[in-house]
Amino acid sequence: MSGITTVAVLGAGTMGNGIAHVAARSGFEVLLSDIAQNLLDRGVATIEKNLAREVTKGTLTQQQADEARGRITPVLDRERLAAADLALEAATERFEVKAAIFRDLDRILRPETILATNTSSISITKLAAQTSRPQQVIGMHFFNPVPVMQLVEVIRGLQSSQATFATVEALATRMGKTAVEVNDAAGFVSNRVLMPLINEAIFAVMEGVATPEAVDRIFQLGMAHPMGPLTLADFIGLDVCLDIMRVLEDGIGDPKYRPCPLLVRMVDAGWLGRKSGRGFYWYA
Repeated sequence: MSGITTVAVLGAGTMGNGIAHVAARSGFEVLLSDIAQNLLDRGVATIEKNLAREVTKGTLTQQQADEARGRITPVLDRERLAAADLALEAATERFEVKAAIFRDLDRILRPETILATNTSSISITKLAAQTSRPQQVIGMHFFNPVPVMQLVEVIRGLQSSQATFATVEALATRMGKTAVEVNDAAGFVSNRVLMPLINEAIFAVMEGVATPEAVDRIFQLGMAHPMGPLTLADFIGLDVCLDIMRVLEDGIGDPKYRPCPLLVRMVDAGWLGRKSGRGFYWYA
């Protein structure tokens, strides 16, 4: 399992294109897959823009950027992912979507191939049970923006083998990341702690305790957070925050994880944050 040279990334959105970017920059061949050509084109364009930014900053040479871009192959036909040594799913944060992808990949990939997921909250154990290779299924939770953030939560499912963990830990290190081992539980560590903080900040706004601007300034100036919880929620996507809160509520069963009604209403209205132009703030 240790000789990983080709990585498949399923999903060319924000997280998927970031993971593809970092993998290619680190010398891996990357098969970047999505369900529509326009989604692939948008993901590749984002990677090219971000590589160009790194050249401008002086963190990459133009030759290194060109070589990284040359290692990325956009793929519409999922059957072509059979060439991968590790496949990493970065699709929508819904169990049904991820489970269907896992079943399909389990059919396509070679028996020895590792199947990882970038899920930020969904049970690795439950996803692994969708496959015939549960010992080779693991969580590899990157953080946004992927080219910048150092952390990868590596989440062991109940069935994940030590060999799979060691391979993925080494892969994260080769990609310039710091792997932190976590056991499988709803929300893992990062979102089990972060999302209730964001949710409570939304309650503070809903109940008229403070404006979004005031809540964020308190966390920036008083707790030294680089951005306040509501700015961060807009950055993550309010729909993603809501999905994760529902996973926490369902998986842990404690009413303290109940999503704030204002969060639910905003998602219902299509106010999803930065990506939709409006969340707790307006975006051009």
